[in-house]
Amino acid sequence: MTEFERGLASEVLSVSDVTSTIRELLESSFPRILVRGEVTNLSRPQSGHLYFSLFDDIEGNKGSRLSSAQLPCVVWRSSVARLRALPANGQKVTVSGRIGVYEPRGTYQLIGDHVEPAGLGELQRLFEELKERLRREGLFDAARKRPLPYLPERIGLITSTSGAAIRDVLRILYRRHPQAWVRIVPVRVQGQGAAEEIARAVRCFQTGGGQADVIVLARGGGSLEDLWAFNDEEVARALAASRIPTVSAVGHEVDFSISDFVADARAQTPTHAAELLVPDLHELTDSLRIQRRRLHLALENGRSTKAAQLSQILKRRPLREPQAIVQEWFEKCDDLAKEMKFHLYKRWGEWEDALKSCSGRLEALNPLKVIERGYSLTTDLEGRIVRDAADLDLGQRLRIQLARGEADVQVTGLSSDRPSSLKNR
Repeated sequence: MTEFERGLASEVLSVSDVTSTIRELLESSFPRILVRGEVTNLSRPQSGHLYFSLFDDIEGNKGSRLSSAQLPCVVWRSSVARLRALPANGQKVTVSGRIGVYEPRGTYQLIGDHVEPAGLGELQRLFEELKERLRREGLFDAARKRPLPYLPERIGLITSTSGAAIRDVLRILYRRHPQAWVRIVPVRVQGQGAAEEIARAVRCFQTGGGQADVIVLARGGGSLEDLWAFNDEEVARALAASRIPTVSAVGHEVDFSISDFVADARAQTPTHAAELLVPDLHELTDSLRIQRRRLHLALENGRSTKAAQLSQILKRRPLREPQAIVQEWFEKCDDLAKEMKFHLYKRWGEWEDALKSCSGRLEALNPLKVIERGYSLTTDLEGRIVRDAADLDLGQRLRIQLARGEADVQVTGLSSDRPSSLKNR
């Protein structure tokens, strides 16, 4: 043992002791810190943890880079799940956490539990990216948005109980509709964990015990960072999945958040949300009074008109002298019967004369009348009339129709000459 070693023998420490002492000093000196820097060497292995380094560039004269300092960082998987967005290499971020020592390597690192983009420009970029992604998914489509109930019986209000928004909403609600029923779910409206509380409150109203007719998200104005909880994807998807109509009343008229685009209705301010939810009771009462008066006048005018019409109907003769009208109709029926009988008798005579005329003409044309004057009708056995001797054959049998009876004869001779009596005519 050397003299140096003999002099320090009582103070020799093991590597573990030194590392443990350094860890205790660092962790007690930096219980919780915020560190801003640029991300480099980002990696995320299968374990789900996030590893990267933060570094600062030191500028020299004329903007030259002189040197840089780096700080190793780790975000455990449980904290990664709560990040709004994963950082990227070259992105400037602010990491909140504590200093820890990784004893197997003897290195210190920042164990982060929250990572936020550094600067308004980065937040605006994340806002636009999420807005475009949700728009492509259809969460902003007007077709999926439902109308608000005209006079909701139960109103669910999600807001901070310490802010001015709750006072504005309740003041206007109870002034416009004193009988309004409001259930308030207190949440944080900014800072770490605010988005998770808001999304959980929206889902709470979907259960049977927390049912409401409409849900309102309310918060007063603020910067983009202050309103960032309402730009969270978890909040947006909770609103989109809600079975109950939702109203987003976040910030002032010029402020827009992701929840404004996803909710069924957007109110410019929390006060405007109360005006959207319920009509003014006094205005509603006045409107009902006016409608009642109009209805009364309409009924009175209708009654007067119908009464006048009924009076005119009662003055008509069928209702004043119904028996006289019936008697007149009986007389008309008697006259029509007489006229019908006259026309029937007249037509009967005409039909009888015409029938006699036709009968006379038919009688004159009756061949039997001719036969009675001494003529006969000669036919062959098939009933064909014989008019010309040239159509007969010798020995052919014929039938002769006389005025009284018939005779069957046989042709024994034929002559084509006409009788002399016919020739002289």
